[in-house]
Amino acid sequence: MRKTAMTRLQGWLLAGLLPGLLAGCGGQDKAGEAAAAKTVNAELRVVQPSLVAEQYAAPATLVALESVPVASRIMGYIRAIDVVEGQAVKVGQRLFTIDAVDAKSQADQASAALADAKANYDRYANLYKDEAVSRQQYEKMKLAYDQARAAADSAGNQLRYAVVTSPINGVVTQKLGNAGSLATPGQPVVVVENPARLQVQTQVGEEVLRRIKLGDVVPVEVDGVASPIEARVARISPAADPISRTFLVKLDIDATGLRSGLFARALFKVGERDALQVPQAALVERAGITGLFVADAQGVAHFRMVRAGVTRNGLVEIQAGLSAGERIAVTGADRLETGDRISATKP
Repeated sequence: MRKTAMTRLQGWLLAGLLPGLLAGCGGQDKAGEAAAAKTVNAELRVVQPSLVAEQYAAPATLVALESVPVASRIMGYIRAIDVVEGQAVKVGQRLFTIDAVDAKSQADQASAALADAKANYDRYANLYKDEAVSRQQYEKMKLAYDQARAAADSAGNQLRYAVVTSPINGVVTQKLGNAGSLATPGQPVVVVENPARLQVQTQVGEEVLRRIKLGDVVPVEVDGVASPIEARVARISPAADPISRTFLVKLDIDATGLRSGLFARALFKVGERDALQVPQAALVERAGITGLFVADAQGVAHFRMVRAGVTRNGLVEIQAGLSAGERIAVTGADRLETGDRISATKP
């Protein structure tokens, strides 16, 4: 009987103490949260929509304005190639040499024929002075001598063509032959480009073409380059490609640090639209999630996950997760945590 009464008493005590214990724990949690929250100085900015350019990204390629495929003028086996890809060369610098055995043989024969023709011409010239031969005979020898001299000059030029030099200052971008391979006239052995003058070449449809004119400044994204580079429309093809039905557009671009052959995207403006843009400094990362801090009516910071879009001139377009009229933290956002109170500072 006493044991049952004691059990009931313990139950009543627990029932009375438990709510107080829970309330005490809850109070400690709230006190902890209050202690964790802090006041952070940050610039607050009200987000408002602004007009941004609607762009069409046209795939493009960087192309050298001066690109010279260098070939041999005579047929022969390549004796040596004196340059490598990526090497800078000057005008007149030797690129490769042809083993011109046939050209040398022809030059030797032409020199021998010239010597004979000159000897005959000199002899007939003296005879003509002495009136021992007719003028017709003298003119015939003179013509033979002139023809032999022209043939010797041509053969000598052919022999000089065995050493092929660079026609421009530039860089060797391709080596299309090797020592020992046969070189023929018109078949390039190396390609030399001037890296200081590049163009962006792209194809666009008629709808985009109608919005482009010569001199337009167009942002161009280049693979490996952090920010778009401004280019200027230099040429618009008057006729469409018969297969793709697109028009060739060429844009001049600053070639500093760029190379021909790089992939690019020309961003042509095709209209305007409203967008929400925020400074790059407002975007922060928490637990691997990109977002920003929105201030409520009481100035308390709340982390908000957003979907970021294109960055233009230091402003990031927010495609989802933010509404016009909301206040966001800009300068100082990296020091905030959810629940912190924001002390607004002037921009």
